[in-house]
Amino acid sequence: MENHNNGILLESGTNELEIILFELGNEYYAINVLKTREIITPVAITSIPMAPNFVEGVIHLRGEIIPVINLAEIVSKQPSVNPDSDRFIIAEMNQVKIAFRVHKVNRINRISWEQIEKPSDLATGNQPYATGIIKLTDETLAVFLDIEKIISEINPELAGNVDSIQTLGERKRSDKKIVIAEDSAVLRELLKDTLKKSGYSNVTFFHNGKEAWDYLEKLAEDLSVHPEESVQLILTDIEMPQMDGHHLTHRIKHHHRLSGIPVIIFSSLITDDLYHKGEKVGASAQVSKPQLVNLVQEIDTYIL
Repeated sequence: MENHNNGILLESGTNELEIILFELGNEYYAINVLKTREIITPVAITSIPMAPNFVEGVIHLRGEIIPVINLAEIVSKQPSVNPDSDRFIIAEMNQVKIAFRVHKVNRINRISWEQIEKPSDLATGNQPYATGIIKLTDETLAVFLDIEKIISEINPELAGNVDSIQTLGERKRSDKKIVIAEDSAVLRELLKDTLKKSGYSNVTFFHNGKEAWDYLEKLAEDLSVHPEESVQLILTDIEMPQMDGHHLTHRIKHHHRLSGIPVIIFSSLITDDLYHKGEKVGASAQVSKPQLVNLVQEIDTYIL
């Protein structure tokens, strides 16, 4: 069994991350180290009747039953030519673990979010699960996979349900403005519906932290208006191309005209270590995806 140390906590607000680089066929892919727990050699799989083609079955790992997903099947790549030499990457999101079969694990790389381009900026081909394209060298690119999207499609309950907001009862309408940085189209739509149902319809979305920062910085340059009068709250994911949520929060909280605006981090990456990192960069609150009711309650606290 192979283990990797994912306990390395990068300095807060440096806009860096560590990725696990792996191969499917002859192409490179990557996922965030923070979403993985370990890497193991293949173990015995128990098949599941009537399971989708990409679900190989389940494994028993230290007292837990974990489904095995053939990642090559998900991204439409050829099967492994030597399954015995494959690796299982054990990933975790919202306390749910999944084993992803990959053909080869290369190494852990430390990169900047600035090295990750939005999929629309480069030709991605048939890669609906690409959250970004990483430029490793002038000749080598890697697809940064949207593991959240893959897992939420396997188990839609993990993505959250806007109907849960009904538990909050009747809501008042609010014209308070919320700025949101979220790279997932699925999450943007979910947040839009959730906030609208919660009474917040004055919402502006940005696809990553860099776009949100450019907007906020330009807003701060207008000395005729105080930024807190134009934006009452900022909501950000952590994992985004160009600029992550921690770096965005750090910049906001260290800007003399923006620091008073509350910033809520909404992410599936809020582990104990990452919670402390969010505190260090000055986040007003942190909510784990997909806890939509908790998110709305935190928003209420800061802008009602």
